[in-house]
Amino acid sequence: MLSLVTIFGLLGNITTGLVYLAPVKTFWHIVQRGSTEEFESLPYVVKLLNGYMWVYYGVVKPNSILVATVNGFGAVLELVYVIIFLIFAPPRARAITAVLFGVLDVVFPIAAVLITQLSCNREMQITIAGFLSLLFSVLTYGSPLSIMKTVVRTKSVDYMPFLLSFILFINGLTWTVYAVLTRDWFIGIPNGSGFVLGTAQLVLYAMYWKPKKSKRTSSDDGCQTENLIAHSAPLLDKNESRAEA
Repeated sequence: MLSLVTIFGLLGNITTGLVYLAPVKTFWHIVQRGSTEEFESLPYVVKLLNGYMWVYYGVVKPNSILVATVNGFGAVLELVYVIIFLIFAPPRARAITAVLFGVLDVVFPIAAVLITQLSCNREMQITIAGFLSLLFSVLTYGSPLSIMKTVVRTKSVDYMPFLLSFILFINGLTWTVYAVLTRDWFIGIPNGSGFVLGTAQLVLYAMYWKPKKSKRTSSDDGCQTENLIAHSAPLLDKNESRAEA
């Protein structure tokens, strides 16, 4: 019979997997347009590094394979996103992304793993990997806060899809329960914060949601759609950066 820890770990794998898959539509849009337009690469570079650190944490800490598996899946996806960005970004953005990728996603994780493996015992490896995972998770929280600020300022939830906010809420709740059951505060602190932010997003959605107005002329509709893609997509992409282990 499955234990509660295993059940919540598996549920967390499902919800986190959905969060990692959230940008697929955006990158399909980039491929179709052949340009990254106004999108920024930093959220994906940081999420790739975050995925690496959670995989390392899940490997070095006993009985944490469920943490490693989903973040391994996420790291592969984030790597694909970064590669797509490198292919379709304009020269200056491509150069900046390449430098960020080389420093944060190649040099830093390799150095962190080698140093901890060669000079630290297992307890210290777990502590360092957990702290780095927690730190990079916290760094991703600026994006959802920015989204929430936009919602309050515009009194509109157009830039904050309900389904994604709900998944982030469930994901934070699931991993927080997992952290309590396993007494793992490296997982609990960032995901507890994520749960609070997810709850706040749902509250804002309830406060500012309004029924959609009837469609205008087809030409007006086309302009509105293009405007929404141009302005909301970068925000939506950053919104998923909060997903944690």
